[in-house]
Amino acid sequence: MALVTGANQGLGLAVVEQLSAVVDTVYLTGRDADRVARAAAVLPKNVVAERLDVTRPSDVTNLACRLADRHEQLDIVVSNAAARLSPQLSSADQVRGLVDTNNLGTTRMIRAFGPLLRPDGRFLVVASSFGSLRRLPNQLRDRFDARAVTLDDLDTVMLDYVDAVETGQAAVRGWPDWINVPSKVGQVAAARVYARSAAGRFVAAVCPGLVDTEASRPWFADMSAAQTPMQAAADVVALAVDAVEPRFAGELVQHRRVIPWR
Repeated sequence: MALVTGANQGLGLAVVEQLSAVVDTVYLTGRDADRVARAAAVLPKNVVAERLDVTRPSDVTNLACRLADRHEQLDIVVSNAAARLSPQLSSADQVRGLVDTNNLGTTRMIRAFGPLLRPDGRFLVVASSFGSLRRLPNQLRDRFDARAVTLDDLDTVMLDYVDAVETGQAAVRGWPDWINVPSKVGQVAAARVYARSAAGRFVAAVCPGLVDTEASRPWFADMSAAQTPMQAAADVVALAVDAVEPRFAGELVQHRRVIPWR
């Protein structure tokens, strides 16, 4: 049994479609119940629609309880939900929603669904190549060091970052201009923290690369090199179901290659 968040369109929908060919039951989730139902209606019958807003802690815990009652254990979780950014809005106007979805949403999913994974289950966090400590100045790196921090620590760091952006202090404190960079670093750090205690489960962050979606198009003048969602999903699904190299565990993986953390 597999669960995919942010799955009613784009990459998430493609991941669900491909998983449905190899997994008995796939839960397609998203925050809008009608859109989730419409997306699932055109897919195979083993795809089940469930409303899940990862910014609502009660949504996450309630769905985890329901699925535990139905299945006891999960085989695969793909944490793919992501907030859409707009070039027309300031960073201060968007950073709280971004972090609540991408970062706190990821840690909520780990806390609620990690314990439900089978001993050989897999948990993937969809991130990007921005999710490397090399993208941050030295003075900020220890705040994301997965050898020391906890999920609670990461939540605190990201909320502090939100406050810094909203109050105009982010640049003074050394944060990059582009708010997606700290967010992606935080997501990969969360996967690394979880991987430390995964006890046989495979946990990794995955970078699908540039994908031609409605979320991506406003940021790129030329999308000719972008993958379709179905092309990009193949890499994600391969990490979810195929044999994987042990060196990928806890890392950010793109096209079967590790993007170095440091």
